[in-house]
Amino acid sequence: MTNSTTSPAPVSPYFVLGAAIVLPGSGHVMLGMATRGLQFLFFIVILAWVTAKIAPPDATFVGRHAGGFLIYALSILDAYKIARIRTAKWVHNIRRDSEVAQGGVGPHT
Repeated sequence: MTNSTTSPAPVSPYFVLGAAIVLPGSGHVMLGMATRGLQFLFFIVILAWVTAKIAPPDATFVGRHAGGFLIYALSILDAYKIARIRTAKWVHNIRRDSEVAQGGVGPHT
């Protein structure tokens, strides 16, 4: 049972996780945080370039661009965490609203 005043369900955290893995920054865009996604993308490029310049010549591709891969991994975790928190808050609000509707007792203020 949902009220007409409740917000729509947020994007699934697993969908955000998949999008963030496939395309860096897209998970944040799905969450409505495009600026944050672009910031992560900018730092991925910058740190990949910096580590490519300071890495030894015999390093692997991942080793030469380790800074970019680090920020890429952090952006995936960040997008998923934000999506999980939004979903948990939404579920909590739905449960609270249904308990108020059933019991007639509102939350303490």
